[in-house]
Amino acid sequence: MRKYELMYIVRPDLEQEAIDAMVARFQDIINSGGEVTGVEMMGKRRLAYEIQKFRDGFYVLVKFNATPETVAELDRVIRITDGVIRYLITKDVA
Repeated sequence: MRKYELMYIVRPDLEQEAIDAMVARFQDIINSGGEVTGVEMMGKRRLAYEIQKFRDGFYVLVKFNATPETVAELDRVIRITDGVIRYLITKDVA
């Protein structure tokens, strides 16, 4: 398994319960083929530029170990999730 980091920005108009459910859903996908080593809810922050008519976003950072197949499935699910404005999955080299 390889180390990865996932950073995603959630729409600011969602309720806290919806954000928590989304974080749990993504963690379940990761845990099906790997393990979550850390989750950091960074909170609501102003975006550098407007994305989909939103000026703010709720940032979440997830560090995990997983197989490439699990990362592909996570990428697919995040891509079709409406509440995510932007996301980035990177290999953690540190």
